[in-house]
Amino acid sequence: MYTPVTDQPIETIEKEAIPTLQFAHDDVLAHDQPARDRRRNDAERACRLGNAYHGKLDIFFQNAEGKILRVQTAVWGSHQEYLTLKSGIMLPLRAVLGFDFY
Repeated sequence: MYTPVTDQPIETIEKEAIPTLQFAHDDVLAHDQPARDRRRNDAERACRLGNAYHGKLDIFFQNAEGKILRVQTAVWGSHQEYLTLKSGIMLPLRAVLGFDFY
């Protein structure tokens, strides 16, 4: 189970709101190679879960203002730089802090 360490409340948003958000150009895990490797593996696992079982999970990510958000959705594709969510919505992998599988 993944939960980001933060003192601010984590807002849950609908996946349809993601295209309206701005994201930083730098990776939120820029200084943590093991965490980036884990994120890549979890992204592939999330994609398998979404395609095989249509399973949902929580994705924690950070917008350009530094606000931590959560979306509950299925992942349809995991690419080098983006996740493709249900309904074709794209989320930059560099913004993802972690995944909570349930």
